[in-house]
Amino acid sequence: MSHIPHSTGPYTVVGLGEALFDCFGERAVLGGAPVNLAVHANQLLRHKNCHGVIASAIGDDPLGERLKKELASRRMTTEHLAVLADLPTGTVQVTVDAAGHPEYEITENVAWDRIEFTDSLSELAGKCSAVCFGTLAQRSPTSRKSIQQFLDTAKHALRVCDTNLRQQFYSAEVIESSLQAANVLKLNEEELTVIGELLQLESRNLSVDEQVAGIRERFDLSVVALTRGEAGTVLYSADERVEGKVPKYPRQPQADSVGAGDSCCAALIVGLLLEKPLAEIVALANRVGAFVASVQGATPELPVEILDRV
Repeated sequence: MSHIPHSTGPYTVVGLGEALFDCFGERAVLGGAPVNLAVHANQLLRHKNCHGVIASAIGDDPLGERLKKELASRRMTTEHLAVLADLPTGTVQVTVDAAGHPEYEITENVAWDRIEFTDSLSELAGKCSAVCFGTLAQRSPTSRKSIQQFLDTAKHALRVCDTNLRQQFYSAEVIESSLQAANVLKLNEEELTVIGELLQLESRNLSVDEQVAGIRERFDLSVVALTRGEAGTVLYSADERVEGKVPKYPRQPQADSVGAGDSCCAALIVGLLLEKPLAEIVALANRVGAFVASVQGATPELPVEILDRV
């Protein structure tokens, strides 16, 4: 079985892929699944001398400068953010329905479409404790090749595929190669159906648990995390299926669920690195995800009552 590497820390958790701003009309908010993941991992590991790191590319423009400043204000390094003069910083137009559920329109031909596997990224890949990647940043051949090179170099690390299927920016080939490179998978119920269809997995008359088991076994995954919105996360391993209660947080005005899944994934990675039992990991993931979904934006400051549970 594909095992989860043992590591004693200090830990470096890398978000590899798109770095961008989510634009809600005129309001631009730091975003991109790898960015959200790294920001939350950085918060959760803050008191353990451990760090979340972004590996991506931004434009030489005001949004790129703002992105660097926002990360610096969160005490995060920007040394693995390439700055490109000829491509803009990524943006996504986000519309949110009355229930707080987002829809995305993702700008093409932006800086994170040209992530190069530099000596700096090679060094980071060789020393990181965990890396989280998805399918979106692999929409361009250049970034896809670099992500695969990073994963090949990080064979010692926890390699988490957070599928994040968006618009038309995925294919059976990219999904298959991503799952082959991973030892942990995080996906939602809709993505479970899409992946089953694209990879021609037998799903007729199968329960959700059986569909997850089919993917886990086919790709020799140590853990699969299935996020279910307000119903919380379920973790699957070879011999466990674990879920837990989802706490309720007061919903703030203009709250949205953007980034809630990314925060769950950060909690999953942190829990696995710290070798916590799956029951503790799912409790932390549910708590973090519920809090992020109750407020506005993908990367709020997490309250002390959550950080103290790590």
